[in-house]
Amino acid sequence: MELAKVVPWGRSFEEYRAMFALSEADLNRRILGCADGPASFNAEASDRGCQVISCDPVSQFDVEEIRRRIDEVYPEIMDQMQQRADDYLWDTPSSVEQLGEVRMKAMSSFLADFNAGLRKGRYVSASLPSLPFFDSEFELAVCPHYLFLYSDHLDGPTHLASVRELCRVATEVRIFPVVSLDGKISKYLDSVMTALSADGVDVSLQRVSDRFQKGATEMLVAKSE
Repeated sequence: MELAKVVPWGRSFEEYRAMFALSEADLNRRILGCADGPASFNAEASDRGCQVISCDPVSQFDVEEIRRRIDEVYPEIMDQMQQRADDYLWDTPSSVEQLGEVRMKAMSSFLADFNAGLRKGRYVSASLPSLPFFDSEFELAVCPHYLFLYSDHLDGPTHLASVRELCRVATEVRIFPVVSLDGKISKYLDSVMTALSADGVDVSLQRVSDRFQKGATEMLVAKSE
């Protein structure tokens, strides 16, 4: 991966709780965050005593490289968010500017934690559809804003292979959102759910409390235990 192609945009612990309906019991499980990017979920969860590992290709770079890339693309992302403001609900955060503050705070927490977390093995450079973990190593895997969202960039076989890989390494998988960038249900959702059911995996769609991208109200839950 070339860092110049990365668009870092990290989310907070509270956003993860809302996106994945994470209960206190969930937070006591062994958790994998897949495609976390520079989110603060790992840092904040670890401060609470949670067992979390985050895997993302961005972890192959050093902290100053990631910091520079964040600073480079932040203005561009903010411009894009302003142009696409009608695609989102502005309750919390209430504006593009407030969103930028939330995201930058989350990414700053990630940067402050990254070196220590890397030494402890909490950040791993890896990407779907092949992960360097044992079968059922985690009790819960969460995958934010990657699968289904980028249905125009990732094909159907890649989606299915990726979800199957998540089901291999975790007994429960939660993926949010299940809509693509246009706010419509991903064209791959039905086929992925059908294939997983044929594999013997219990799959369902569950509503979540996160309300930001229009149309993004549900997560995919896959249980293989």
